Amino acid sequence: MERSGDTQDNRGSKGGETVSRNRMHMADIGRKGGKSVSQNREHMADIGRKGGASVSQNREHMADIGRKGGRARGTASGLAPEDIKSD
Repeated sequence: MERSGDTQDNRGSKGGETVSRNRMHMADIGRKGGKSVSQNREHMADIGRKGGASVSQNREHMADIGRKGGRARGTASGLAPEDIKSD
């Protein structure tokens, strides 16, 4: 079965099966897969937990986030940035 826009020159081979090199076709496949995964809320929550756990292990990155948040909160309360203590 050949999709429009796919020609023999536009196909590769992977493990004996024919694989499309048409970017539009591949984007369509990826979009459908992403749509079905994102409808599973438990799966998406698990992905978020894993990502959060991974990011939070980087203490320097987390300190930067906290520092930026503290500065933003301080300026929102009327304090000048130079009035906020830094490490």
